[in-house]
Amino acid sequence: MPELALDKQRIVTEAVALLDAEGLDGVTTRKLAARLGVQSPTLYWHIPNKAALVTAIAEAILEQQFPEPASPAPEERWQDWLIGLAERLRRALLAHPDGARIISASQLSLKMAAISELAMSTLVERGIPLRHARLIVLTVLRFTVGYVLEEQAGPPDADALDGFDMAAYAAAYPTVMAGVTEYFQPGRTVDDLFRDCLEQIVHGPAAQSGPTS
Repeated sequence: MPELALDKQRIVTEAVALLDAEGLDGVTTRKLAARLGVQSPTLYWHIPNKAALVTAIAEAILEQQFPEPASPAPEERWQDWLIGLAERLRRALLAHPDGARIISASQLSLKMAAISELAMSTLVERGIPLRHARLIVLTVLRFTVGYVLEEQAGPPDADALDGFDMAAYAAAYPTVMAGVTEYFQPGRTVDDLFRDCLEQIVHGPAAQSGPTS
């Protein structure tokens, strides 16, 4: 591949492919240069450092779900729209290994800024005070990224479970275990849990509460 054919878009496309193949830890300038058939220093003409590369990958990941973020329809409640936006963000992150790590590590992501701007301005236009709107949006976005970080971390490996006494854990933390068992018993999934948590954030504790006494 001639070096003159290289451009930033090509580098980012190949970087995303490398991410999909090896995860974030496998995305190195050496491996990326090898895939592109160039020397590592050549990459720096287009992307100056690893931090810039990670941010460029983040932009590409978000672009797949948010090519043109759209405001809610006039009849759509902002709460439902914001939950839908968070669900799209989760899908974008889950579409790639370590997607949440990429977003967390990215610096000055313009796409994330655009998503935040749209969400905050939408809430303000619907009568939510700016400070409150910022807190709601910040909580929703950070919860979403954190939720996916945990999902993509996967279950504990065998070494972590070696010698772990589940019976003693259940006896020590009965309410935790009862809550997990009760929630998933009807066949609910982690997708349901994600949305139910969002409902609590956006609508408040009354969203799905039962008797208070």
